[in-house]
Amino acid sequence: MYSVTCVAPVNIAVIKYWGKRDEDLILPLNDSVSATLSTDHLCTRTTVTTSEIYLENKIVLNGKEESFGNPRLLRCLEEIKKRAQAANQCKPEMLKWNIHVKTENNFPTAAGLASSASGYACFVYALSCLYGIEKDEISSIARLGSGSACRSLHSGFVQWQKGTLIDGSDSIAAQLADHQFWPEMRIIVLVVNDSRKKTSSTGGMSTSVKTSKLLKYRAETCVPQHTKELVEALYRKDFEIFGKVTMQDSNQFHAVCLDTYPPCVYMNDVSHAIVDMVHKFNERKGSISLAYTFDAGPNACLYLLEKDVAEVLATINQVFPNDKCSSPEYIKGIKVDTAMLPQADPYFAANERNLLKYIIYTKVGEGPKRIE
Repeated sequence: MYSVTCVAPVNIAVIKYWGKRDEDLILPLNDSVSATLSTDHLCTRTTVTTSEIYLENKIVLNGKEESFGNPRLLRCLEEIKKRAQAANQCKPEMLKWNIHVKTENNFPTAAGLASSASGYACFVYALSCLYGIEKDEISSIARLGSGSACRSLHSGFVQWQKGTLIDGSDSIAAQLADHQFWPEMRIIVLVVNDSRKKTSSTGGMSTSVKTSKLLKYRAETCVPQHTKELVEALYRKDFEIFGKVTMQDSNQFHAVCLDTYPPCVYMNDVSHAIVDMVHKFNERKGSISLAYTFDAGPNACLYLLEKDVAEVLATINQVFPNDKCSSPEYIKGIKVDTAMLPQADPYFAANERNLLKYIIYTKVGEGPKRIE
């Protein structure tokens, strides 16, 4: 019996991936850019065990046994074993044995917080450790499970290159900068709804490709320009441009979702109230100091610099008052002394109480790792 346990991070895109040119190989219409979040606060933890006594493959997700018949899951396993056979770094008989997988997320699953990305990244990374495959060979395999999973295989800021080859071999993720490049960068996740979303990302993308006229223009014209501007701003550590492009790209992504027929509606009234709060905060500061981005769900990911964290958290607590504000379980992640937050600013009006489930305060982090 051989067993490996690994953790892999969530990544949150600032230039969004939406739409595939090849559904089977999961090849995207456009490049995307993301930040990898700290595994201390948001991660998937996966244990893969193989043994000659196992009669079948099994997977347990968050304590519940799921079907191992998922074609993407099987394809990742098959591709890893094929690479392992060629690499000849493990005992040949291991490749004939079945596996048991136990995987858990420490954040909501299928709620628009990139759980499939961290899940497949962790699964593929754990398999690579089990069978002795070089880590630089697994990006295209993780992509076969969930497109954005390839971005979760790197620390820091990552670009998934769409590629042009028909076989998808050049559609891989590459690191733009490691997690220490911009140490002041912080992320605050506002969890509005932690339930499973009504329209999956896979289903929404497929419908958008078939029906949205805006998607084609976005992929061919807007995303290349957004990517260029954002990457240049990243290397200059220019938060003003970084934040502006991040918000513009998020807005356009959701415009594509609305341009889809029938429309995919991922943001809700609370999401839009968060957008209003961010723009008012920046207006109050006289510069872009806070930026929002929304994946396929209502939950907001806010990018900001460390120096503004206390003021932003105070503003969030004022605009979205919550009965659990003083509870240590309300603001998770990096520890915050809520008693030391600034006083309320009358510039911001309060919404009704308890619109947010909880808050996760985190930072840019490392890629996947094996836990000994």
